[in-house]
Amino acid sequence: MEKGKIKIPFNKPFLVGKELFYIAQSVLSGHTAGDGLFTKKCHEFFKKKYGFEKVLLTTSCTDALEMSALLCDIEPGDEVIMPSYTFVSMANAFILRGAKPVFADIDPGYPNIDIKSLEGLITDRTRAIVVVHYAGVACDMDSIMQIAHKHDLFVIEDAAHAIDSFYKGTPLGSIGHFSTFSFHDTKNIIAGEGGMLAINDDRFKKRAEIIWEKGTNRVEFARGQVTKYGWVDIGSSFLPSEITASFLYAQLESIDAIQEKRKRAWNLYSDMLKSIEDKGIIELPKIPSYATVNGNLFFILSRNPHERDQMIKHLKKKGILAVFHYVPLHSSEYFRNKHDGRELPVTERLSSQIIRLPLFTDISEEEIETVVKGVNSFFQ
Repeated sequence: MEKGKIKIPFNKPFLVGKELFYIAQSVLSGHTAGDGLFTKKCHEFFKKKYGFEKVLLTTSCTDALEMSALLCDIEPGDEVIMPSYTFVSMANAFILRGAKPVFADIDPGYPNIDIKSLEGLITDRTRAIVVVHYAGVACDMDSIMQIAHKHDLFVIEDAAHAIDSFYKGTPLGSIGHFSTFSFHDTKNIIAGEGGMLAINDDRFKKRAEIIWEKGTNRVEFARGQVTKYGWVDIGSSFLPSEITASFLYAQLESIDAIQEKRKRAWNLYSDMLKSIEDKGIIELPKIPSYATVNGNLFFILSRNPHERDQMIKHLKKKGILAVFHYVPLHSSEYFRNKHDGRELPVTERLSSQIIRLPLFTDISEEEIETVVKGVNSFFQ
């Protein structure tokens, strides 16, 4: 094989076939700005399929998180609890409002937030808990919501990985006060860049529309509920163009077929790698009984950081691109001098041992077999 030639990429965007057709429709309609026909089609899809009461497409999951911070009225001096093992967008959304992120460790059984540590992190300045359903696998939402209700806190579900995944039969993203989704190229359902905010508390539905539309009541004006619109609150331009929405709608129409492919790939990895795990040289994901798998990503844990780095190099030499994931936020260059000094041992261990294997919608069984053989050959 040619040196440096990747034959199995980590990710490959999947097209269902109607994306360009719907984009052309939106262009020819004469309405390519946001909140047009395809935006409404996407909103309706999520309401019908998953029972979300109110959703708003955004230009990214980052924007959806920033909207949730605004809706929670986060102010300077407030504290927001979140896992350190997450993408930087979560922390940025609240730091931009002047809040202090308080980083929690992750659970030893699965890399979701450690429920047992939450109450010890709550102070009289805590306003919200943000949780990540890592790789589309649910956090223990009953426990989280009980803690939040006890202390009168908001809960935001970061469901960037979690479309079409469930907690005890309930769709992820429908449990917290707010939830955020991503349609980035690396996700199950894509729009290049794109996201969505779900609002599950009736108190915030009207204000969410205003914040979404630059702080104006333009949505009410478009529905004929007011005779003119103007500036009524803070906000920003969070809504995506119809070109993004039309691409996304094509993907949503094929969600069942996409999910079937991705879950099959996840299960193939799990089955094929079991014999290696049985030797005690890797760990596979342990899915809680209350959660489902949606095929977002597949990871393994090596025995130590050196072995992780060497395995990634070994796979790359074989033309397989495997990667690790986040640098923990509490130890990042920007935040480490601002962190309160608490050790987060599970986060630090997992982040130094995790390897994400290639998983994309049209990955073949033969490609998965090649990856598994590559992992196996490393230990031989």
